[in-house]
Amino acid sequence: MVVKIDTAPPRGMKDLLPPEVELRDRASAAILATYKRYGFRRVETPALENLRLLVGSGGGENEKLIYKILKRGAKLDTATTQREDDLADLGLRFDLTVPLARYYAHNRATLPDPFKAIQIGPVWRAERPQKGRFRQFTQCDIDILGVASEIAEIELILATSEALAELGLERSRIRVNDRRVLAAMATHCGVEPARHGEFFITLDKLDKIGREGVERELREAGYDEGAISKLFVLFLPLDDGSPDATLERLARTVPATEEAVEGLRTIARAVAREAGDRSTLVFDPSLVRGMGYYTGPIFEAIYGGSTSAIAGGGRYDRMVGRLLGHDVPACGFSIGFERVVSILEERNGSAGSERERIVFLFDRDDPLTDVVAAAGRLRSRDGVVSLTLKRKSLAKQLDDLAGEGFGSYAVFRAGPQASEVKPLARRTSGGGGADA
Repeated sequence: MVVKIDTAPPRGMKDLLPPEVELRDRASAAILATYKRYGFRRVETPALENLRLLVGSGGGENEKLIYKILKRGAKLDTATTQREDDLADLGLRFDLTVPLARYYAHNRATLPDPFKAIQIGPVWRAERPQKGRFRQFTQCDIDILGVASEIAEIELILATSEALAELGLERSRIRVNDRRVLAAMATHCGVEPARHGEFFITLDKLDKIGREGVERELREAGYDEGAISKLFVLFLPLDDGSPDATLERLARTVPATEEAVEGLRTIARAVAREAGDRSTLVFDPSLVRGMGYYTGPIFEAIYGGSTSAIAGGGRYDRMVGRLLGHDVPACGFSIGFERVVSILEERNGSAGSERERIVFLFDRDDPLTDVVAAAGRLRSRDGVVSLTLKRKSLAKQLDDLAGEGFGSYAVFRAGPQASEVKPLARRTSGGGGADA
């Protein structure tokens, strides 16, 4: 008896069909080309990292979603099983930032200073699968290590804005804040340092549950009306909603934010001057970002009318210090590749220019050496040429090939005469057949 095996991918993961992969390839190529113009260089890190590195890295809730890898062989035989962690010493990476810190600490002697890195690759989180949320997904990061100046944040924001514009996602809105601003605001409201984390988690829900929802949750958590009132006074809108005006008022109201505010003001002015129509930068004091490893400026990119970020990042100056024993300034910005690809798919799958795709048809009796040579000559024109055996019903075959995304076709001809390339179009519903 043959047992039928379920061929669907594991929950929270998906197979990618050729058109989806091609779109993703074009999107990543456009992003890479932009980042390289800013001086970033591609690096790769392993999918697996030591659990000791991943746990306690400041990854917030993501640390609870790590896929752990069971020890094998002698390691497993000698493992004590008093705790679940005794059976595992490796885990799949849940982001690309923690592995990059380990990569930098291990390879720092051979890396330039400053170090500007690009990483594009899959990460894994044991999340509850739902629409738009997967257990395996791709992240696309740029990071600058070794630069304490705000020039790092400025370059990251400008490069990411330009990359999104290259994909057709112009006029993104960049929200910025600073973890030091958040800490000063919480202290100003009378929140004890030990409760800052839970305070920020509730504040981070402002764009999802609104002011009333945040106030309700804060009351339920035991915060008094005075603290809640002080918090929302800081969010009152100004007639001049520019980042400069909002930051100036914050510095006057909460003097402890002055240093962080000055840095944000520098970032806002530089980005506003250079970004043009690519993006708009706004200061948002409610922006938190979920990762606990952020130490300074934080930022997110929003596109269109959505409230969900398509990119996010910030400064994490103390992460490398956990591994080296001394802090290294570091900052990064990550494009949410899956969300970006979803937007491109909704917009008919466009992501930059695509090379011409030609299908090259031949008969069974045609000499294969000549067929391959003729196809090679077509490829030398920088086209994409796919060799395909010609069917009896050529018109139907051409219609099918047009549906697969081929734009042109050629039929092999023996002898010195070159095979003619013709445009390929779908048959109309009244169909007299494609031109053969």
